[in-house]
Amino acid sequence: MPRTVDHARRRTDICDALVRTAAREGLHAVTMRSVAAEAQVSLRLVQYYFSTKAGLMHAALVHLEERSHRRWSERLAGLPVPAAPRARVRAFLEEALPTDEESRVFHLLWTSFAVLAMTDPALAEQPFVSGPQRLEGQLAALLEEARSQGALSPEQDPALEAARLLALTHGLGTDVLTGRITPERALAVAEYHTGALFDACVPADDGTPGHG
Repeated sequence: MPRTVDHARRRTDICDALVRTAAREGLHAVTMRSVAAEAQVSLRLVQYYFSTKAGLMHAALVHLEERSHRRWSERLAGLPVPAAPRARVRAFLEEALPTDEESRVFHLLWTSFAVLAMTDPALAEQPFVSGPQRLEGQLAALLEEARSQGALSPEQDPALEAARLLALTHGLGTDVLTGRITPERALAVAEYHTGALFDACVPADDGTPGHG
């Protein structure tokens, strides 16, 4: 009997090969041929699954996004039940910032893709901003829940605060990648802003802690 081909596995292996190549040489240096060599498959096979380099790059980004989301879910699963909204936001920040090799590679590739897409029409056509948009929506829903529980002030806008947190992590992540600050410093800055977000709900008259 002919052997059944696991197409999903092959696509994942090719995406992983792109990630390794880009992490080592930079996304700008990646070619379909170099990915094929890294994956130890033929160029024809890579082209069978991904007709364009732009499509392959985007598939690799989606692959990394899914892995990052699983890691965030694992962090959440390790929190006490029920987890306070502030702790859940902190778990997001710990995953979103490049504090280990996997998160560093994710941030590096996404940032590189965004920069290249500014001058490459083929890359710009890829829906690469959909990932951050989904993440912002998840954060906004989390903060909306926090506000309904009294962990955020009623005056705070969950959608705007989610956009601010996402922009914060992008900026801090770039600073970590360039070596301007350490991962520890980035986490401290993120924690400071998270504290300001949730501590705004603390009553000013008696200092009673908020529910988050």
